[in-house]
Amino acid sequence: MAQDLSAEQIQQVLQGISVPPQPQIMVDLQMEQFLPNPDLKTIARLISQDPGLSGALLKIVNSPFFGLANRIASIQQAVNLLGCNSVINLINAQSIKGEMSDETIVTLNRFWDTAQDVAMTCLTLAKRIGYQAPDEAYTLGLFHNCGIPLMLKRFPDYMTVLEEAYFNASSERRVVDTENRLLNTNHAVVGYFTAKSWNLPLHLCEAIANHHNALSFFEDDTGRDAQLKTLMAILKMAEHICGSYRVLGNQEEDHEWNSIQQQVLEYVGLTEYDFQTLKESIHDLGAC
Repeated sequence: MAQDLSAEQIQQVLQGISVPPQPQIMVDLQMEQFLPNPDLKTIARLISQDPGLSGALLKIVNSPFFGLANRIASIQQAVNLLGCNSVINLINAQSIKGEMSDETIVTLNRFWDTAQDVAMTCLTLAKRIGYQAPDEAYTLGLFHNCGIPLMLKRFPDYMTVLEEAYFNASSERRVVDTENRLLNTNHAVVGYFTAKSWNLPLHLCEAIANHHNALSFFEDDTGRDAQLKTLMAILKMAEHICGSYRVLGNQEEDHEWNSIQQQVLEYVGLTEYDFQTLKESIHDLGAC
């Protein structure tokens, strides 16, 4: 049963780390809320396209106010739990966080576009390989790079550093190694703490923290962390299919994927031909 939260309660829960919402998504949501009968499914669909709004939503639903036995990762389930009035209060709370410059919006478009594309592709891949919680895979795809906007806010030249990091990626050097060397932190660590502040399930937080540490996961054949490995495999396939190395890294070649492709495909039981066929079908579906 939905519980209505006041604007004041929502503001209290949302104190702390926040990722700016996409301006166009906010416009679409505000237009929907002004209709005589706002459609909760439409609102959920719009929110699920935006990492910042989705994170704020899950933070509220997973807060002590609701007292859920287990943390949830489904955006639709969170919307249903909150109900229309509380979700509209959330949208309004996010809309007054301040304007962004045109330059910042253009830069963040690279982050927003990959987040949506990778999330949809994770969902498709999860269903294709039979992962039992496809909503979790979608959420990981949406949130895996949620540290990027915060790094950009702290380091104005961050995208240049990230491009260098993708260029240097190899089996010997992770994307985050370049960030650590130049900035003494990285977007995966920042993303981990952001996800924790949003009260995401802990295994998703761990996946976000380690999403550029995949090689060590797949070289470990002890059989532990099977759920985490499967989520990681789905995410790394989705990032490659959606060309994150081009959009975020400004690279012609996916150096990171080249270093982990064999281990990832072996783990999920796909040949290179199988993966190429799957990649083409996903592109045909327009997921990314």
